[in-house]
Amino acid sequence: MTAHGNHEGRPTLEDVAAFAGVSRSTASRALNDDPNVSARAREAVRAAAADLGYSPNQAARSLVTRRTGAVAVVLSEPEEVLLGDPYRTAVMRAGYRELAATGIQMVLMFCDGRADLTRTLRFLEGGHVDGALVFAPHQADPLPRALRLLRLPVVFGGPAGGVARGVHVIDFDNESGARLAVEHLVSRGRRRIATVAGPQDQTAAVHRLSGWRKTLADAGLDSAGLAEEADFTLDGGRIAMDRLLAREPTLDAVFVASDVMAAGVLQSLGAAGRRVPADVAVVGFDDHPALAAAMNPPLTTVHQDPAAQVRQMVATLTTLLAGETLPPRRQVLPVSLTLRESA
Repeated sequence: MTAHGNHEGRPTLEDVAAFAGVSRSTASRALNDDPNVSARAREAVRAAAADLGYSPNQAARSLVTRRTGAVAVVLSEPEEVLLGDPYRTAVMRAGYRELAATGIQMVLMFCDGRADLTRTLRFLEGGHVDGALVFAPHQADPLPRALRLLRLPVVFGGPAGGVARGVHVIDFDNESGARLAVEHLVSRGRRRIATVAGPQDQTAAVHRLSGWRKTLADAGLDSAGLAEEADFTLDGGRIAMDRLLAREPTLDAVFVASDVMAAGVLQSLGAAGRRVPADVAVVGFDDHPALAAAMNPPLTTVHQDPAAQVRQMVATLTTLLAGETLPPRRQVLPVSLTLRESA
């Protein structure tokens, strides 16, 4: 008769202990990798668990270890904005893949500003998750400051709502990305280089605008009147480009702070009879594979990799969850320029 034949139903921890010839407490500590359990006892318990087909009850284990095996991915934006943003969609996919690879369940949360703040904080501090990966791009967002009061490991993807110190941040080099874009346009002989900037309540958009302005100054080119702000949407990009063309009809290039807005910029230029890139060269930011390469013409754009960002965020968070000391710091990931036909 096999070991399984001695048991009806699901094997218990007591069964494992008896089969291994140890006490129930020793079996429990061995399965939880207690360093005080001898190697011989640990091997006997693991062999017994494998032979019996025993798997610990996760709910019971969480009561002992105070771990849930889940991590929240918190996106602090209105739902309608998130679901229409290719970058945030890529972040959600990468979060699921990276966490699943470490055996962690992802809990996806949307936090729509102050209206959802109390609900979000109550959930996060309620013992439902072990930590959180948080994307809170708006400078005035109250969520990052509120999270610092919780005893919960948190890693931020991008600027932490204006909180500059004491937090773990994995960000992209947005200013350098803008510099790459503008330097490329200058190298192609463009001299009236406009920009469609993102909303200036978001730190990434501020840095991209700053990079555009500084690079023009370094090249001895004027930036006055050549900037228009939009809201990271296709319609926002189109309207902003309409305004730029009306105000500065001699512009010959435009750096756009997101690929989604760049799609609107191309619509505006086409409606105005401007050829791209013959009349106006266009460079975007994001390099989303399903969007940038499919534009007409295909979009030259600054490449950033959300999967790499999330991978580093998960690595940082799992280090914190393991109890290792990790001083809070801002890690900056590099960007590059992907050349296509629009510039």
